Amino acid sequence: MKEIPQISEAEYEVMKVVWENEPISTPEVVEIVSKKVDWKPNTIQTMLSRLVKKKALQTRKSGRVFIYTSMIEEHEYVGQKSKLFLKQFFDGALNSMVLNFIENEQLSKEDISELRKILSERDMKEGKK
Repeated sequence: MKEIPQISEAEYEVMKVVWENEPISTPEVVEIVSKKVDWKPNTIQTMLSRLVKKKALQTRKSGRVFIYTSMIEEHEYVGQKSKLFLKQFFDGALNSMVLNFIENEQLSKEDISELRKILSERDMKEGKK
């Protein structure tokens, strides 16, 4: 399994912008992130540098700007974080997490309906194999 670097919540905000827009230049990242979060350009540039050092991003110079592309895919990162979350809080058991949400009334009727739909579609898909 590919090793995925530890990324802070703030760095994750920057990664989401890169994933959505790559390849993307420093000024473009700064512009997009600044619209979402009240950070100074230097803060965003520092996060970009950290992400390059962590090997989450790679960079190349194009004229006078740096261009960023990701070295990890978003689904890989989210998958790893999801597994770690499950392991840390629910001993790795997805059913325990879902039960917790249901018992604490954190799932709406719409959420439950959507889960049923997803599971039903998955059953039908697996049944065709």
